[in-house]
Amino acid sequence: MSFKPDAPKIKRWREERRWSQEHLADLAGIGLRTVQRIENGEPASQESLKALAAAFNVDVVALSVDQQAEAVRLVALQNARIRSGMRVAFWIHLASYVMGMIIFAAISIGVGGDHYAMILPTIWWTVGLSGHAVAVVIVEVVTRHQDQFEVAG
Repeated sequence: MSFKPDAPKIKRWREERRWSQEHLADLAGIGLRTVQRIENGEPASQESLKALAAAFNVDVVALSVDQQAEAVRLVALQNARIRSGMRVAFWIHLASYVMGMIIFAAISIGVGGDHYAMILPTIWWTVGLSGHAVAVVIVEVVTRHQDQFEVAG
């Protein structure tokens, strides 16, 4: 059975003590390559983690990543990326809309007459932009709620 070690914590603890990887390997009674693999985030055997825990004089649980907390962190990170992408897409759409409205106004002025010639494209583009805004708001609310639920649960 292998465990996911908390590689940044192990490396940080080793560096705080000013130990080399070789020194930590000697203290723990494990191979240098094992220490290197663990610090690179690769899975470790229970025996290797127990040996490192003994070298650091801590419980073995302190060296393992909490799988549930890691999953919550990854979901929150993914949700943040989704929200960010949706916001960027909306701002691009909004900028295009503004440019389009300027062009539509110029076309209507060029055509002349007493009415706005580009009324239907304006209406439908406004509907599309509004729908995009609603989608962004829904995604923001749902993913933030999901993040809060994951943290609370």
